[in-house]
Amino acid sequence: MGPVAMKALSVALLSFAALYATSASAQDREYCPERPGLDTPACTIAPGKISVETSIADWTRDDQPGSREDNILFGDTLVRVGVSDTIEARIGWTPFGHDRKRDSTGVDTVNGVGDVSLGMKANLLNPDGSGVSVSVLPFVTLPVGRSSIGAGDWGAGFLVPLTYELSDTVSLDLTPEIDAAVDQDGNGRHLAYSSTAGLAFKVAKDFTLTGEVQALRDNDPDQHATQALAALSLAWMANDDLQFDILGAAGLNDDTPDTRVYAGISRRF
Repeated sequence: MGPVAMKALSVALLSFAALYATSASAQDREYCPERPGLDTPACTIAPGKISVETSIADWTRDDQPGSREDNILFGDTLVRVGVSDTIEARIGWTPFGHDRKRDSTGVDTVNGVGDVSLGMKANLLNPDGSGVSVSVLPFVTLPVGRSSIGAGDWGAGFLVPLTYELSDTVSLDLTPEIDAAVDQDGNGRHLAYSSTAGLAFKVAKDFTLTGEVQALRDNDPDQHATQALAALSLAWMANDDLQFDILGAAGLNDDTPDTRVYAGISRRF
């Protein structure tokens, strides 16, 4: 074999080794579920992997003068598929929801399915979430759900998740978001925007405690509102591919639902 052929073979072998190392590194990436919490982490799922993240039950209560509304979602699920080392495709759906509103006129109850969301997260820096990690996440929602469970029209949004590891046990999450949110009457869209910040603490080898705050401005034509929310969540990583979680959140002003509680499970395949 001549020198030119040997050089070409060496380059090919080195390229294959680099490609294999990159692939192996991606496959060895630690599982990074988006549950629980209000923030969206910047990490993406490794290529060829699938994450199924489901809320067993998600209850929100909103008390207003003269009325009370309870909304419960069952099986609210997000599926994330690793398409490349830095990109994941996403689909979300709520298979069943129950909404009950009680006021001076009586009780109104609605049961039905929720809307479908489609999105793509593209990581711009450190897809495994290490160090400083940044992503962009555009999404759309399709109005397949019933009123009170679904929004009633299509919507869209854009997030810029950012994660910064302050130490081996503490990380900071920031998630600014802007939406073309569906109007309250289910016909048309308006501007809504929010920002969420959180600190995650690894309190034990497999347990992570996260505290978060969120501020949201909703310019609905019927009524402009500013919401403020605080949340505390706990995640238990049972093994490398399985996580259980719980979350409790409280509204900080009159425009925000008073209470939200949920529990869920995430599994990587």
